[in-house]
Amino acid sequence: MRSAIFAAALLIATTLCLSTVKRPIGSPRLVSVEELADYNEICPPEPASHNRSMIAALEENNLFAAFTETSVRAEGDTADVTRPPVRTIKDTYPIYSSVAVDPLRDEVVLQDTNLFGIKIFSRLENTPSDVEAAKPKRVIQGPKTLNEYNNGLYIDPKTGNIHTVAMDTADSMLVFPGGADGDVAPIRKLNTPHRNFATAANEEKGEIYITIQYPPKVMVYRKEANADEKPLRVLEGPHTLLYDTHGIALDVKRNLMFVGTWGNASDHKVAGTGRFYPPSINVYPLDASGDTAPLRVIQGPKTQLDWAGGMKLDPDTQEIYVANDVGNSILVFRETDAGNVAPSRIIKGSKTGLNHPAGISIDTMNKEFWVSNMGNSSATCYSLKANGDAAPVRTIRSAPVGRQSVKFGKPQAVAYDSKREQYLVPN
Repeated sequence: MRSAIFAAALLIATTLCLSTVKRPIGSPRLVSVEELADYNEICPPEPASHNRSMIAALEENNLFAAFTETSVRAEGDTADVTRPPVRTIKDTYPIYSSVAVDPLRDEVVLQDTNLFGIKIFSRLENTPSDVEAAKPKRVIQGPKTLNEYNNGLYIDPKTGNIHTVAMDTADSMLVFPGGADGDVAPIRKLNTPHRNFATAANEEKGEIYITIQYPPKVMVYRKEANADEKPLRVLEGPHTLLYDTHGIALDVKRNLMFVGTWGNASDHKVAGTGRFYPPSINVYPLDASGDTAPLRVIQGPKTQLDWAGGMKLDPDTQEIYVANDVGNSILVFRETDAGNVAPSRIIKGSKTGLNHPAGISIDTMNKEFWVSNMGNSSATCYSLKANGDAAPVRTIRSAPVGRQSVKFGKPQAVAYDSKREQYLVPN
């Protein structure tokens, strides 16, 4: 039965696609026809009792409806022919990739990579369980903002200006004024290499650091850089041991730079050179540039590093806080750590509310740190002394309690498992 329907569908689709019909100028044309596998390989013959008219089978199963729109073969430019979907799978809630706390203005800023916006909440927001979602104070969102798959939030402590970098489809650092709201254009747009991830700033020297995932590097610009301005210096090269660069933290007092890597390596100019190294935190001089080797490396199974994203340094305790995405944990290392060392503290467990933590921000003024969770549209706040399965002090929640994000970042393919009736979507 199914084989008959399938064959008929192929026959009708081919006939309609290859037939010449009346068409307006500039309408779609057939671009290519690829040879199908032998029909008996796709649908083996069925018992004679199942042999029926293919047309009758199509009518009975209402499969003619799929071909009710006119398919055309025409001269002119290729165009898309679209139909409204029967169903849509999408996430209508935020996915928070990054967080930055502004203690001077009592605000928490969250980067939403799903709805392409920046949401600003009160620092004291603690969403009640009977409320579907917290209401932000302001939202920077809309086509004028140029905000897409952004990350790496940084807030200027003096002006409140918000810095954010594009991770994927755009190549830029955007800067919005403190207090920005609605569909507003950035006050500056710095053109950068592709695949940014994180930012950190040296306020004393007026410099901003941006990590580039691949080819891996750290770019250092003037903090006020704009348009096509070139970097002051670049850290890159085989001796740097930068492999898929992500988080970054600076110790301005001790002149140190900490850079997180995922370990994926290859020469993008030479096919077949891909390699996998253990993830690491590499330590460099603050002013390192060129092909500079790290001073030391934190790396090995004891570290529990697993797709570590945002990193921040507590300058008072000399501790490095790491948002450990796949590990569903926050790892805390001593600044002097090296080699295969275990974290001094691990925040992890069912009480923590952590769900694919991706961003982190330290608030030394209030002795707290904030985490953005990509898995459940939330940001969670903890004491700087938190350890183990510690419950958050406060939670900003932008989706119903218990809701799990579908975690669509930028899906480019889909497959259907008919046996289990499931869609498989690589992210």
